[in-house]
Amino acid sequence: MSHQVTIQPSGHQFFVKNDETILEAALREGFSLPYGCRNGACGSCKGRVLSGQLDYGTHSPNALKDEEKAQGRALFCRASPLSDMVIEAKEIGAAKDIVVKTLPCRVEKLEKRAHDVMVMKIKLPANERLQFLAGQYIDFQLKGGKSRSFSLANPPHDDALLELHIRHVPGGLFTDQVFSTLKERDILRLKGPLGSFFIREDSDKPMILIAGGTGFAPIKAMLEHAFAEHTDRELVLYWGVRTLKDLYMPELPQQWLAEHPNFSFIPVLSNPEPGDHWQGRTGFVHQAVLADFADLSGYQVYACGAPAMVENARDSFIKACGLPEDEFFADSFVYAADAEAVPTS
Repeated sequence: MSHQVTIQPSGHQFFVKNDETILEAALREGFSLPYGCRNGACGSCKGRVLSGQLDYGTHSPNALKDEEKAQGRALFCRASPLSDMVIEAKEIGAAKDIVVKTLPCRVEKLEKRAHDVMVMKIKLPANERLQFLAGQYIDFQLKGGKSRSFSLANPPHDDALLELHIRHVPGGLFTDQVFSTLKERDILRLKGPLGSFFIREDSDKPMILIAGGTGFAPIKAMLEHAFAEHTDRELVLYWGVRTLKDLYMPELPQQWLAEHPNFSFIPVLSNPEPGDHWQGRTGFVHQAVLADFADLSGYQVYACGAPAMVENARDSFIKACGLPEDEFFADSFVYAADAEAVPTS
């Protein structure tokens, strides 16, 4: 039995089949609700249930807390309706006209930038281009119906090659292959673009961009897009890693600093090694933001990294610094040997 879902405030309606989540059905019908991971880890798809009954589905307790359920919140990537429903969700207009494609691609270049980070560049067939928004991601389609997700690190205007930053997960189905047997000119298959992590260009608010590890990939794409658009918005990048060697593209933010007066860069190391001789910021990256900004009420925040980092940033910025809840945009990465998801978001 299918159930009708009405989205407020747009009034758009669609039917959800028995085996679908609310998000899956909305996307099938062409309604672009916010989402990232699609597996209940990142919280990007969180919205309000105004009426009706639902099955919340399995999800991370950090992405949807019990008190949020009591307030009528749900993760639409995991929730399935048990009756007709009315939900409140902000539809993403900028992504709705982009066609999701499944395409072959060729590995054009593999460059190891750190002991556990590979920069892969892939090329589409000569007659194909992938239209996408800076910050979105693709899925690699693997054997057995499995897929692995990776953010696009290049901006849309520089799309001759698609750039991905891939962190090695020992024992991982796909990343073991990337770091051992995958060769240039090998053929892969991708699906995309996916996700609702991209710059909201209808705002002129200053932007704080937070990257954890290879969460730098979509943030890089966003910044390069903003620079190409000659934005005059303030752009502040915080890049959190463990040690100095984990800043796998240290030259790039320095180049941006030299070229763009509206850009600032704060690297943060959580566990610097003695040999790093590190004199900069240490600790968790979201805490560095808290130390620098007491009031975020006039800002937008874009965060990409591990789910704990994203969730801690979201909670603390909203509760302690007055960041409007709808001005926090995130993609969160989960790394696991049997389920490499980048992003999950």
